Amino acid sequence: MESTKKVTVKATINASIEKVWEFWTEPTHIKKWNSPSDDWHTPSAENDLRVGGEFCSRMEAKDGSFGFDFGGTYDEVKKYEVIAYTLGDGRKVNITFSGKENETEVIEIFDPETINPVEFQQQGWQAILDNFKKYAEQTNL
Repeated sequence: MESTKKVTVKATINASIEKVWEFWTEPTHIKKWNSPSDDWHTPSAENDLRVGGEFCSRMEAKDGSFGFDFGGTYDEVKKYEVIAYTLGDGRKVNITFSGKENETEVIEIFDPETINPVEFQQQGWQAILDNFKKYAEQTNL
């Protein structure tokens, strides 16, 4: 199942761009929101947020049945605007942040992998983004 179509997920977070950026990029926060559902978690996260820097988040099922490293290398970083990276398998991801007053829109566009259905991937990435929105809106700086 080969696909060259890019996939988009987005959310509007009721928080300032500064807060959204910090919560999106700081490993202590990433570990608290980076999961698609309550039965998954991110026990470790590393982030060297600069062009050429690398990141890695360990995502695992809480019951220990499955886990994987999600990581790559940054291609572009513009504070409060854009994060673009290449995953370990060569797929590209572009994230834009657009803030206005106390509201920030986050849009992620990514190349899907070829193992799982595109709809499944879009649902998973959207679930993680929705979890981020919930965390950012309910957690104080």
